[in-house]
Amino acid sequence: MTSRPGVDLAGRTAELELMDSLFVRLDRGGSGLLLRGAPGVGKTALLDAAAARAADVGMRVLRASAVEFEAEMNFSALHQMLYPLRHHAERLADHHRDVLHRIFGLTPGASPDPPTAAAAVLALLAEVTVEHPLLMIADDVPWLDCASATALGFVVRRISDHPILFLAAIRTGAGCFFHQLQLSVREIGPLTAQAAAELLDARWPGLGPSVRRRLLAEAAGNPLALRELPEALSEPQRSGQDPLPALLPLSERLAAAFASAVERLPAPTRKVLLVAALDAGADLTTVRKAAQVSAGDDHLAPAQQADLVHVDAADGHMSFRHPLIRAAIVHRASPSERRSAHHSLAAALAAFPERRAWHLAESATGPDEAVARALDEAALSAWRRGAPSGAAAMASDEGAVFDRRRSTASGAAAALIRAGELSPHPGDRSRRLVEAAYLATITGQLEDVPRLLADAGQTLHTPTGLVFAVTAHLLTNDEGDVDAAYRFLARAFDDDTAPAKNDNWHCYGILYAVLLVSLYTLRPEPWQLLKTAMARFEPTAVTPFRLCYDAYVDPTRTSDAVRKGLADAFAALPGDAAPWELIPLAFAAVAMDALSDYRYLVRRMIERERDGGAIAMVIPALMLLCHDSYVHGQWDEAETLAQEGLDLAAAYGYFFWEQQLRALLASGAALRGDADLARTRSEETTTWAAPRGMEVTESYARAARSFAALGQGDYEEAHAQVARIDPPGAPSPGIPGRWKVLDLVEAAVRTGRMDQARAHIAAAQQAGIHRISPRIAMINAGAAALTAEEKEAGPLFEEALSLPQAARWPWEHARIQLAYGQWLRRTRDPRARLYLSAAYETFDRIGAKAMAQRARNELRATGVATTTGPDAPTAALTAQERQIAELAAIGLTNKQIGERLFLSHRTVGSHLHRLYPKLGVTSRAALRAALEAMAPGEDDQASPSAFLAEVQDGRQSRSAAHD
Repeated sequence: MTSRPGVDLAGRTAELELMDSLFVRLDRGGSGLLLRGAPGVGKTALLDAAAARAADVGMRVLRASAVEFEAEMNFSALHQMLYPLRHHAERLADHHRDVLHRIFGLTPGASPDPPTAAAAVLALLAEVTVEHPLLMIADDVPWLDCASATALGFVVRRISDHPILFLAAIRTGAGCFFHQLQLSVREIGPLTAQAAAELLDARWPGLGPSVRRRLLAEAAGNPLALRELPEALSEPQRSGQDPLPALLPLSERLAAAFASAVERLPAPTRKVLLVAALDAGADLTTVRKAAQVSAGDDHLAPAQQADLVHVDAADGHMSFRHPLIRAAIVHRASPSERRSAHHSLAAALAAFPERRAWHLAESATGPDEAVARALDEAALSAWRRGAPSGAAAMASDEGAVFDRRRSTASGAAAALIRAGELSPHPGDRSRRLVEAAYLATITGQLEDVPRLLADAGQTLHTPTGLVFAVTAHLLTNDEGDVDAAYRFLARAFDDDTAPAKNDNWHCYGILYAVLLVSLYTLRPEPWQLLKTAMARFEPTAVTPFRLCYDAYVDPTRTSDAVRKGLADAFAALPGDAAPWELIPLAFAAVAMDALSDYRYLVRRMIERERDGGAIAMVIPALMLLCHDSYVHGQWDEAETLAQEGLDLAAAYGYFFWEQQLRALLASGAALRGDADLARTRSEETTTWAAPRGMEVTESYARAARSFAALGQGDYEEAHAQVARIDPPGAPSPGIPGRWKVLDLVEAAVRTGRMDQARAHIAAAQQAGIHRISPRIAMINAGAAALTAEEKEAGPLFEEALSLPQAARWPWEHARIQLAYGQWLRRTRDPRARLYLSAAYETFDRIGAKAMAQRARNELRATGVATTTGPDAPTAALTAQERQIAELAAIGLTNKQIGERLFLSHRTVGSHLHRLYPKLGVTSRAALRAALEAMAPGEDDQASPSAFLAEVQDGRQSRSAAHD
């Protein structure tokens, strides 16, 4: 354990400032403050800080810390507090001096009565404050002896004329007469999450990630717990090498702090509390049944009055005021009492097999295969099949189903470990520990995996294939070594050549590991291994994996079937679908640009699993949502999702996913126009990915550099980067190559490589890449327009921009608008301003600063001056004024505008006369620039993009009518 000055006061700035303000006001008279809070919350630390600050400013500090065994000794607290002032008593009148000498035990005689003692004490304090202001501190005031408390109460009510500050501390719920003094009260609550983490990390650096999370959760912001819970653990437990017990051990101080109130409760109440403490999910009915008390016997009332436990009147749910009260109750119980309570709970929970199995396991005194099997099956049933079990299967409350899934995921590894301990046969023990190791790779317990595999050993019944899969997971998630992971996975399937059963969760675990390796390498072997593995199952049993395979390996031929399959598969998912069912579908949906239709299902899984569930699937789920947000122009949301994923990856040690998220953020920086940050991030990603053979991750890093170069107009650099993703003339339907056709074509065109650009788009069209998704169809159509002959380019640009749902992908859509506007400007077509303005508006809205500047430059070249930031006009136009301004800006006369809007030309002129001052212009020649400079969000329904859409819709309608 380490310490540093002030660390114990993390998160207590407001309280320290309050006490400082009391010091400052002492020149106007004395005052008092009562600190009230739960045991261990830091009241004494605040009193210590106040004493130190008082000494620093020249105050004299008098202190008493009351204890229970002195509570019956008259004036014991006054003796402790005032004894340092005994020499000052010589200056007082004889009767006061005599009283104080008897309190200090300096002269024989009976104890003075409290009023006489109080008067003498006040006289003494008044004498001392002539020399120095005083700080008086009374800690644990409920244990002050009655005589001292009476005297101090007398003094506190009369210190307003003296420079005396009185500070006292009391536990929440404790009674004492100080409440009658009407002192100001400061409630001392638990630390914030940030302050708690700061205190724990300062005191105990180097804790294992899962250990740190557990300690923060159990301490619930209590500073004493944060300091002392780790001390009760062994070094292997603190590092994460050894597992933590179900209930953390308590130091003597913690046990005393949280169990003292329990000790004073009646025996029947303590029995009920022990039962409740051993099953946090038990309701009042279950607790009474297990404790064998009737509904009429209110044994919980004393505990409720002591503020130890709360019962929800609506559903009977019981909760302890602090998590460590549970631990303290169990801590004080004997082993036989605990086993008896567990056995009673198992009997009371016959209808809940998962919870019953846990209590049977805890009541067992030796190996018991029946109990081990019950624990095994109960803990893994939902994980294996993604199906509700027990009462949850009949629950109509979807939230209850989610809670069940969360508890299954977070507790399954621990359940299997306990089942292994109870297994009489070595083969069963080995199998269960290997299964626990696999689940640990999924639930964020990577540091436990090597120990579990070592403990499992090797027997004839050890699932060797799953051992290889666990090792592959660890190599991928921790070290990112996909080559080694692939070799282990190939051995996993070589080891088990039997056809897979549809309920064999070992094989599903191996399938997911193979999929993960396949997704991030461009080599065909992992995908072929996945295909071979899927052939061992019934086709319907591996639908998510089959769809993902088709979406990545064969998307041009199967695109329609994949999109329909995704819709059907997502619709068929149960409310508590296993994460391994959902995540392959989400990867497939991203590859097909279809995830936006199913985001809510992914988000629901994230919320369900992020707290102790399948963390290894929560992080990629956040990454996939981030990717989808980027392509739909929601860049702030994308970065928020990425940061969530990074925080989880760092906390749980999933370095593989951390790097994938950083690659996405590199592209995000490039899209926003921050080229330096994009290059830094992409270089870091490349440095990590290249030696590990992660070609896909490396390609994402190169894509970021190509975006940054395009934004800066450095087309040679853009061409160099994108050509290393897919060589010119050889476009790939893979990831991310399928989305890079426009990037390579534009870079080639801008660098004078027109023949290369045409060959590349021709090859893409021949390969059918445009069939993968509407987004990719728009990308390829825009690329074709860039390479077209002058007389053919215009219709091709308009065709690209009018494709169904084209505007759903604003980055690519605006790039094509920009390219079309540039082409129109070169051909001196007045519509150039319209398309350039629409491109500028979109780039500005989504935050693409570099591309917005390019569009702005193009607009200037057409004679339109744009403004941004504080100089932009902010006047609001009515919808009709905006329509008139837009039509006037594209060159229509007042009469033409009137005919279109069914207004007289004079009315149009009046509107223009009124809107000119709003926009800060004096003629219609400046209208377009003024409209483009309006603050984002003003009258969005009449924006250039919307207006363009209206124009295009009109053209399509006229074309259809003509046909």
